[in-house]
Amino acid sequence: MTSPELAEEVLDDLDLLRARDPRGLLPAVAGAGAQVRETTRLTEEAGLERVTDGGRPRGLIIVGRREGAVAGSVLRALLGPSSPVTVDVVPGPALPVWAGPSDIAVVATRTGAGTYAVGPAYEAARRGVSLVGIGPEDAPLRAACAGARAPYVALPHTRVRHTTLWSLLTPMLRLATDLGLLPAGVADVEGVAAALDETAAECGPARESFVNPAKTLALELLDALPVVAAEGPLAGAAATRVADQLATLAGLPVTEFRLPDQRVAACAVLGGPLAPRDGGDFFRDRSDDEGRRLRLLTIRDPEAGGHDGAGEREPRSADEALQQVLRTAATHNVPVSGLAEHGDPVRFGRLPRLARQVAVADFSAVYLALALDAERALPT
Repeated sequence: MTSPELAEEVLDDLDLLRARDPRGLLPAVAGAGAQVRETTRLTEEAGLERVTDGGRPRGLIIVGRREGAVAGSVLRALLGPSSPVTVDVVPGPALPVWAGPSDIAVVATRTGAGTYAVGPAYEAARRGVSLVGIGPEDAPLRAACAGARAPYVALPHTRVRHTTLWSLLTPMLRLATDLGLLPAGVADVEGVAAALDETAAECGPARESFVNPAKTLALELLDALPVVAAEGPLAGAAATRVADQLATLAGLPVTEFRLPDQRVAACAVLGGPLAPRDGGDFFRDRSDDEGRRLRLLTIRDPEAGGHDGAGEREPRSADEALQQVLRTAATHNVPVSGLAEHGDPVRFGRLPRLARQVAVADFSAVYLALALDAERALPT
């Protein structure tokens, strides 16, 4: 296992970071704000009115995996339980059996190729489902959308794998806004871009570890078994993203719990057999500890919703459940990292606040991969 001291030396050495990052993950993550602005322009050129002029659909079907699925989950969480349309996130290659001419299918994919991308597009055209495509500019998916006379958001080839979340989400936000499903203030893409730019300045490679939230988190996760507690559905979508990035880029196993539904399980893990057994010696030298140790990573969403009024004994709001999880962690001496809680997070709107959290986690996953030299170990 790489020592924290050695990892910190790597993270503060710009030349070494560049050498360990052949795919350019760090520049791609740092350019997320510019990615949002460019994709906004490309969405405007795609001609979504060919779909939105038909009025509000019965349902939205988001066809995507990994980043596409996370983008769909974010949209569904923003619409919430009072959404006037159903939102289903499916991986493909088939559309739900109930999909028909009164629905809209959005196929969102980084590659735009393969059965899981092209199959749903042709099936939507055959069944009369309105179609929107999001993918690379010369992908087979574009040809499928052209054949159906459907709008297609053509993404540049400069998009880097594992960093296309905002390219896939931005057109979905615009579609939901144009359909009248989301107020323009909720789908605040310029606010998102500004939050991403600010986070890139705070977490970029030129900032040293002791003043860099993402590098600090990467060092905290270096010998950790992360347990992610997400406050509500929107934070839950972010938790899926965090877990996937840490696993895929750094090979780190992550357990995620969505609150309040999974409160009992989260508390059981934090107080279970993997919790520290020597809690009485708070001032011990933790460098002597062996193996990985639990670390709680919290993802907050103050607008997740309050008490549901059911009057039951157990916590019925995400905030109450999170407070109980935090108390359990404190009781069992499990360290806690709050995702993107530095600065003044309350000055951001709901979606820009989510963007900050995702951006810090993305930076941290990349830093952790570079500290472990996982990127150069990939096959070329």
